[in-house]
Amino acid sequence: MSLPRIVVLGAGLGGTIAAYEIREAVKGKAEVMVVCDQEDYWFVPSNPWVAVRWREPEAIRVHLPPVMQRKGIGFTAVGAKRVHPGDNRIELNDGSSVDYDYLVIATGPHLAFDEIEGFGPDANTVSICSTHHASAAADAFDRFCENPGPIVVGAAQGASCYGPAYEFALILDTELRRRKIRDKVPMTFVTAEPYIGHLGLDGVGDTKGLLESELRNRHIKWITNARVTSFEPGIAHVEEVAEDGSVKAKHDLAFAYSMLLPAFRGVDAVFGIDGLTNPRGFILADQHQRNPTFTNIYSLGVCVAIPPVGPTPVPVGVPKTGFMIESMVTAIAQNLKLEVDGKPPMHEATWNAVCLADFGDGGVAFVAQPQIPPRNVNWSSSGKWVHLAKVGFEKYFLRKVRKGESEPFYEKLAMHALGIKKLRF
Repeated sequence: MSLPRIVVLGAGLGGTIAAYEIREAVKGKAEVMVVCDQEDYWFVPSNPWVAVRWREPEAIRVHLPPVMQRKGIGFTAVGAKRVHPGDNRIELNDGSSVDYDYLVIATGPHLAFDEIEGFGPDANTVSICSTHHASAAADAFDRFCENPGPIVVGAAQGASCYGPAYEFALILDTELRRRKIRDKVPMTFVTAEPYIGHLGLDGVGDTKGLLESELRNRHIKWITNARVTSFEPGIAHVEEVAEDGSVKAKHDLAFAYSMLLPAFRGVDAVFGIDGLTNPRGFILADQHQRNPTFTNIYSLGVCVAIPPVGPTPVPVGVPKTGFMIESMVTAIAQNLKLEVDGKPPMHEATWNAVCLADFGDGGVAFVAQPQIPPRNVNWSSSGKWVHLAKVGFEKYFLRKVRKGESEPFYEKLAMHALGIKKLRF
């Protein structure tokens, strides 16, 4: 009798670790396969460093096929064209199909640059959303430094990832000071957040005070409740929105270099599937990370539908941070272990968040338990130790990916000692 097949769709931060952890959980009772659109894993949290040449892309790459083979995990990089949940089938880009008994969707997002005229790396701004984008942003930054001018950095309306915007603004500040040209570069931080440090989470600890202080000390002006209407070469057109939704002010911001994080949508392979996704294409999931309509489909990471923490004048999404995603991974792995044994799922992810935002010469760290308020733990801090911790985490996480491990025993012990758990039950 053939074993049931579990397919993981996507091989980013969540999908790669999910494949490893699910394989361990169901070893001998199910086969595990990964479907993605490239053979390489890229450590996306290091992209801001790539964009100022503190890292070369190759340093944060892991070639996945040999690792997957060593772990006994099937792998294809042909890419998914469309998921057909009614048939338990994934249609691939080459016309072939992969059947599944259980599907774990970990695709990440589609970058919605097209929702704002003139936006994105194919138009008038750079991007750090992929390592390929960040490498091109580094080339643009080299050209910028030869003839410096104003910089505009931030996150557009509907964005759901704010930490990297703050990181990149402050890393740029650090690098410009090192190059002795900071005095030639006026900087403006533009964000859809209702206040600095909101982060899509209504703040964590004193992130408002910490990040306002960082921006103020580094002479970076800011505009909150910002709605970007369009970009043209060298100019960002921004509306500042009042609490009642009316336009409070209009800003035409000149720039010689600009990076704003875009809003996200679901990827084409799942977008618009009734019962599977919401109108933005994000995967609907219950407390067990399982889709209510197609109960053999689980989801994790950025592709999961999570409602905003509250109303804001400009749309602000909720981030899915690394540890939160890892908690989803563990819940799914343990629930699939139950399912292949004929038992119903019972595990729930804590959605606890542990985040390190590096500024090159310091940074801000926060712990939110759970990520969505109200919280049991709501802590933030800053200092040079954050930069060192981020460097250490990069090396540690890449080692995990290269070794095919999800959570070594010493990581479990450390998190247990800190009281930071992945599962509610």
